[in-house]
Amino acid sequence: MSKSFGAMSVAQLSVLIQGGAADPVEVAEAVFDSIANYADRAIFTTLLEGRAMEEARASSRRLLEGRSLGLLDGIPIAWKDLFDMEGLPTTAGSVVLAKDMPAKRDAAVVALLRQAGMVAVGRTNMSEFAFSGLGINPHYGTPVNPRSLDRPRIPGGSSSGAGVVVAAGLVPVAMGTDTGGSVRIPAAFNGIVGYKATRGRHAMAGVYPLAKSLDSLGPLCRSVRDAVWIDAAMRGLTAPDVVERPLQGLELIVPENIVFDGAEAGVVDAFEAALGRFQRAGAKITRTVIPAFNEIFDLMTRYGPLVTAEAFALHRERLAGPDADSMDHRVVMRTRLGSKTTLPDYLAILEARSRLIADVERLVGDRLLAFPTVAHVAPPIGPLEQDDELFFATNNKTLRNTALGNFLDWCGVSIPCGTGEAGMPVGLLLSATAHRDEALLGIALAAEAVIRDDFA
Repeated sequence: MSKSFGAMSVAQLSVLIQGGAADPVEVAEAVFDSIANYADRAIFTTLLEGRAMEEARASSRRLLEGRSLGLLDGIPIAWKDLFDMEGLPTTAGSVVLAKDMPAKRDAAVVALLRQAGMVAVGRTNMSEFAFSGLGINPHYGTPVNPRSLDRPRIPGGSSSGAGVVVAAGLVPVAMGTDTGGSVRIPAAFNGIVGYKATRGRHAMAGVYPLAKSLDSLGPLCRSVRDAVWIDAAMRGLTAPDVVERPLQGLELIVPENIVFDGAEAGVVDAFEAALGRFQRAGAKITRTVIPAFNEIFDLMTRYGPLVTAEAFALHRERLAGPDADSMDHRVVMRTRLGSKTTLPDYLAILEARSRLIADVERLVGDRLLAFPTVAHVAPPIGPLEQDDELFFATNNKTLRNTALGNFLDWCGVSIPCGTGEAGMPVGLLLSATAHRDEALLGIALAAEAVIRDDFA
């Protein structure tokens, strides 16, 4: 039986590798052995064993020669199936892109993490074209949430395989993207940590888009410290620059509107228990209505969602041709709704968005916001595959809380805070306004021990 290197945090595994107790080649071999022996074959769209072993051997040589590249040298990582990787077509969870020309070079962040010594294990499955928060994929299969105890449940999306591969203990970290919640949702559903950066914090070159006005990147991992280390390398730094911040005197805003609508009792109970722990640690909780939340959904009703308009602009030629027949019909249906958003509508959304971002920044200031990442736990897969009406209703509810942060250009970290129905994980989402990632991560480093109530 192979060692469970993939079940360790990045920080734990780094100690072993840097201290000589584990060799990167041994680690990579054990990771691929664990993947081969894991029953769910829908987690990856592509395994990169040849590349991974080459990178692991290079890491091993550096360490033996005393030339370590730093904390991440030799650490395995999995990449969502929309990051360019040299020599492979970028398929974005779809079969229609499989015939595209192979990428000539790695995506910018893939190259940066390779320069930090990380070992690329494979590409993880996802919702087709990243356009769903549920993680269901009819082409490559739907990864099953490893926390499911009663029946197969969704992994969350769109970074579905990324959430599952970490939660299943196969790889310590996986990279995702987040346009409406696609890092934070699978993190919450699978009981791990997910960090969505402020849009523009990380280089987007070589990442297949969904909606460029909303797209951002972020890791799914075991701890906030892991996220801090990965974030630093994604920005080309040789060491983390985020400093842990005290909880005493911290001010948290808990919104009273929208985010608790229709929330499951178990989710609310787990969240409120975590808030109580925050207060005992010296934090101040302020509950208030955030009017912008209601206005965002009024805008969507009037003009259509921003993400749908931009997704339609990206895929309009594909939707008008034969490729549409080879796509997930639910993705086709949802994307075609973007045709209803006219250019004046789109400009009106952007103008309102700028105003609402400024309004919320004035209201929030340097405080953080806290609310449940998702208002429900991961539901069963079967009914969602069989019922389109249920699929769309569940998708809208799943994306609701996290999409607010994308529209308002926030950064956010989802941290496990307990369990709800059927013993499934619940996530607490800490958010900050744009470009306050250092403050958010610094507080999250201290808050993680207070928030967490999970399976560790």
